[in-house]
Amino acid sequence: MKREITTIKDIAKTLGLSTSTVSRALRDSYEISDETKQKVLEYANKINYKPNPIALSLKERRTYTIGVVLSEIANNFYSQIIDGVDAIAIKKGYQVVISQTHESFELQKMIISNFGSRAIDGLLVALSADTTDINYLKDLQASGLPIVFFDRITNEINTHKVVIDNYQSSFTITENLLKKGKKKIVHITNSAHLPNMMERLAGYKAALEKYGIQFDPNLVRYTRETGNIALDLQHVIQDITKTDCDGLFIANDRQTTGSLLALKRTNPEKLRHLGIVGFTNSNLIELVAAEVDIVYQPAFEMGQIATQLLLELIEAKRPITEFKTIALQSEIIHYSGE
Repeated sequence: MKREITTIKDIAKTLGLSTSTVSRALRDSYEISDETKQKVLEYANKINYKPNPIALSLKERRTYTIGVVLSEIANNFYSQIIDGVDAIAIKKGYQVVISQTHESFELQKMIISNFGSRAIDGLLVALSADTTDINYLKDLQASGLPIVFFDRITNEINTHKVVIDNYQSSFTITENLLKKGKKKIVHITNSAHLPNMMERLAGYKAALEKYGIQFDPNLVRYTRETGNIALDLQHVIQDITKTDCDGLFIANDRQTTGSLLALKRTNPEKLRHLGIVGFTNSNLIELVAAEVDIVYQPAFEMGQIATQLLLELIEAKRPITEFKTIALQSEIIHYSGE
């Protein structure tokens, strides 16, 4: 016996609505009233309706697929962002395809170029630490592909962006060290040109200036020398343990957990006496026997907002020319190390 497949047209006929109204209601479109959405969704659930993705893409010239480009899925911060992306995309009927750059500009360029040649409706991008050129992204956006940046953004492309309060968070945690009497604070980062890393460095500098401490560029250490994050951190931490520094500011998630683990392995005594602050969303921080202040970023919310903004670009009936840069507030958490 051939299985009968219910279509949007069948639902529309039963409910006395147009097929376009039913289609928009099923996608939770802002164009449809809540009353109509509820009516359509209740009936669709009652008959266990499942949309035909091929038919939808042919009718509306969409694939209902978005791409996400970031450095590393294993990074707690980015995995939480992906959860936020999924929470919105799945609800709206979109599939999510994720690719990792592993901090390589060339790999990032290849991935995004491949996405651009595939049937996707839009891109969410967090730039790699090695990004040196975004002209290919400008060309891709000019071709009509909606792009939204999150966390690691560029100021050279006019589109929606979602970031956190990088400058203020960095100022606050650096000031926390200075209030404890720390004066020689090493700043570990991974990029000299990405806006979020530049803002974190600027917050660090401003706090030093407030307390009358001259900024020393020799105390800024970059971990993008060998292409191996763990090895780079090991070298930096080994060098730090040989100096008379009394504080450590670590500027991103993977570097924070990696630095603390490297310190624990190489010089646990130094770990106990250093003043340490950093950015991380990892629970591993609780396992390190050290007093630490960390900036916990609203990653899930960042993923949700970035996805919502991208879907607005994708589904807009007219070209959008006014864009938002949304800065979310992070949370500073103190761990006593006990």
